[in-house]
Amino acid sequence: MKERDFQTQFSKRNIIHGVFELKFCKGKSLPFNALAEHQEKALLAVSGDGLFHKITDQPVFANSGVRFTRPKPFDCFFLSQTMAYVVIMFWIPRKKKSVYYVKIEDWIRMRDKATRKSATEEMVFKSSTIYKNYLDKRPKT
Repeated sequence: MKERDFQTQFSKRNIIHGVFELKFCKGKSLPFNALAEHQEKALLAVSGDGLFHKITDQPVFANSGVRFTRPKPFDCFFLSQTMAYVVIMFWIPRKKKSVYYVKIEDWIRMRDKATRKSATEEMVFKSSTIYKNYLDKRPKT
């Protein structure tokens, strides 16, 4: 399993509104620097006064070498006062897919109080507001 697999599962299982930075952890802890500075700033902006973002036109090359532009849903967006999360999956093959939603402000607080350079699953659990077990199937609504 890789982070892109987590992204696919998240897109099918997430049921809350907000913006999300997904992190995938195969070990016992996730380095705090896994959340890049620009990602932290963007998440803080979205949860505060706002963030404007222009979606770039992405060219795609078909197997025949023909270039075309991938359709995008719209040109740009502005989000403010929106919940922003760092979402971490701690994964052990065939045993565990534990997913924790940590508000960006709680992530920063956890990082600043930590006496280590990485977040353990226990630290993330204590700072999270939502927990999901992705080994379970999504409940039907």
